[in-house]
Amino acid sequence: MRDVFIIGVGQTPVGEHWDLGLRELGASAIDAALKDAGVESVDALYVGNMLSGSVNGQENLATLLADAAGLLPAEAFKIEAACASGGAAVRAAALAVAAGAHDVAVAVGIEKMTDGLASTVSAGLATASDQDYEASHGFSFVALSALMMRRYMHEHGRSREEFAPFAVNAHQNAVGNENAMFREPISTEDFGRSPIVASPIGVLDAAPVCDGAAAVVVCSRERLGADHEAVRIAASAAATDTIALGPRGDILTLESARHSAQRCFAATGFKPEQMDLFEAHDAFTIITALSLEACGFAPRGEALRMAENGCIASGGCIPLSTAGGLKARGHPVGASGTYQIVEASLQLRGRAGANQLAKAGRALTQSVGGHGSIAVSHILEA
Repeated sequence: MRDVFIIGVGQTPVGEHWDLGLRELGASAIDAALKDAGVESVDALYVGNMLSGSVNGQENLATLLADAAGLLPAEAFKIEAACASGGAAVRAAALAVAAGAHDVAVAVGIEKMTDGLASTVSAGLATASDQDYEASHGFSFVALSALMMRRYMHEHGRSREEFAPFAVNAHQNAVGNENAMFREPISTEDFGRSPIVASPIGVLDAAPVCDGAAAVVVCSRERLGADHEAVRIAASAAATDTIALGPRGDILTLESARHSAQRCFAATGFKPEQMDLFEAHDAFTIITALSLEACGFAPRGEALRMAENGCIASGGCIPLSTAGGLKARGHPVGASGTYQIVEASLQLRGRAGANQLAKAGRALTQSVGGHGSIAVSHILEA
């Protein structure tokens, strides 16, 4: 397998883009990534998306975006892996280049959610859960997160308020990200006062519904140019678990996240403590905690203590959600995994602006679909 490098990144601001459709958002991110890479054409386009059919009435999305971005007649496919679709699209592009099928490929994650009725979007998101045993009985992802969070609090003797550092940290980092949806800092008191949605989940525990697109251009070593600010994809891995929570032996262990991260660490020889930042799938604060534990950054039940001690801040032992994460940058579901890789690449290039870390040589990104039914992890290296 050949080495694969990220040579171009592009993104749109995350927000409520009432005046832009899928083709405009996707083409904008792709064009920005191609310009950054200094290339005009690619061999293949991989589109990470979850809801274009159910919310936007648009399938055949990859061909739509290939046309909109002027990439015809390139190979183009849509990649669907629930909320991990963006990360899966990058993995597909990386595998195509690594295998020698293509020399240059672009992956774009995209989602357009705000145009849909709330009921339509909720129904679309529910398709990532088990229709027979969860969704048809009214279990939304907020409700499932509440079950996991309640169990965590019971098992480890923690309170809801102790999850606050994850949200506070994300919002603080989003202040310096011009593409973030929520650029206002919040306090622990704000978190404690936020309305409860499904106890113990409150409004500030959860990522927002929004629109956005992010893209990366990847290539083989042979196509690297002297002007490229290349970031190496040192490892890429995916793993799965049961789609429903009920069959799992332990709902507080994200096995897919653990396996995908371990496969990345095994492929590179790196250890968790050798990562300089972690872009986690912080769609809910409980998922942030479980992801830190699954990936080996914290022992079981210790993620909250780790956050309390400032370990996840920009100067801490494992900086987390360095551009605001899903929580504050926003979570356009099929695009979030690609945003993570764009943001981590900017850190590794030394171009993260106000959020630039003093040390950024290696990063772990992890995109989670469903409630841990699939996870896609990447280790990036400057």
